[in-house]
Amino acid sequence: MAIPQAVKLVEVGPRDGLQNESAPVSTADKVNLIRDLVDAGVSYIEAGSFVNPRSVPQMADSDQVFAGLKSNPGLNLPSLTLAALTPNLKGFERAMQAGVTEVAVFASASEGFSAKNINCTIAESLARFQPLMQAALDQGVAVRGYISCVVGCPYDGEVTPQQVDLVSRALFDMGCYEVSLGDTIGVGTAGHFKRLLDYLLLHTSADKLAVHCHDTYGQALANICTSLEYGIATVDASVAGLGGCPYALNATGNVASEDVVYMLEGMGISTGIDLDRLIGVGQSISDLLGKPTNSNVGRARSTS
Repeated sequence: MAIPQAVKLVEVGPRDGLQNESAPVSTADKVNLIRDLVDAGVSYIEAGSFVNPRSVPQMADSDQVFAGLKSNPGLNLPSLTLAALTPNLKGFERAMQAGVTEVAVFASASEGFSAKNINCTIAESLARFQPLMQAALDQGVAVRGYISCVVGCPYDGEVTPQQVDLVSRALFDMGCYEVSLGDTIGVGTAGHFKRLLDYLLLHTSADKLAVHCHDTYGQALANICTSLEYGIATVDASVAGLGGCPYALNATGNVASEDVVYMLEGMGISTGIDLDRLIGVGQSISDLLGKPTNSNVGRARSTS
C-alpha cells in the first residue's frame, strides 16, 4: 500500500499530556497552549476531558477551557476540530453543555488494564458507551474511539491482534468513525505493529485507523513509519512529548509532535504544520511546567 501524501496530526497534549502533570495548570495557560498550537497550524486538538474531576483533577476545568476557546475569535476556523474525551453519558452531556462538537471514548484491549484504569471489564466499558453513542447519533456528534494497550499491558503482558480486533469492531459497530490504536506503555516494535495491522486490515480499512504511540522504549517513530506503510494517515502525538500513564510503571509520554512533524517533512509528507512554531510551543509549555522538553527535535533546535 502507498504511503500517504498527507497526514493528519491529532494533538493530544492539552488532554493526554497535561492530565498526567501533578502541578495544576491554569485554565488561561491551557487556552493559551491550544491557541498557540492552532497558530502553528494544528487543525485537530483534543482540548479537554469530561471525566470525574476526582479521578483526573487536572481536567476539572475543561468546561472553562472550552468557554475560553469559544470566546477567542482567532479560533473560529472551519477547519479546526476541538475535541474532548467523554467516558460516559454524563461526561457527554457536560461536553455538549460546553459546546464541544466532537468527542472520544476509550476502551482497553486488556482486561487487566481496563480493571485498573476504569474499574470494569472490557464488556462493561463498551456497555457504558451505548447510551453515549445513541445520544451522539441523535445529536449528529462525531465520536472517535481509542483502544489502549494494543500490543502490551503492564498487568496481562502481551496483547494479541485478535483482542484488539474484537474491541475495534465493537467500537465501529457502535458508530465510531475512527479508532486510534494506543501503545499505552510504549513496548511495541515495528514487528508488533506489522502483525497487528496485518490482522486488523483484514476487517477494517486503513482510513478508519489511527496510531497513538508512546515512546518508552524509543520505538514510537519506527512504529509510526510502519503504520504509514500500511496506509495509516492519522497520527496522535503530544507537543513536547507530554504525557505518560499513571497505571503503568515507567511508561513515558506520547511521541512528541515536533519529532513526528520533522520525520514526516523529511519523508515529503504534508502536515500543514509550521515546525519552527510548533517547537516554540513545546518549549513554552515545557518552561511553564518547569521541565525540559521530551522532544528530540526541540532539544536539538534549542542547542543548534
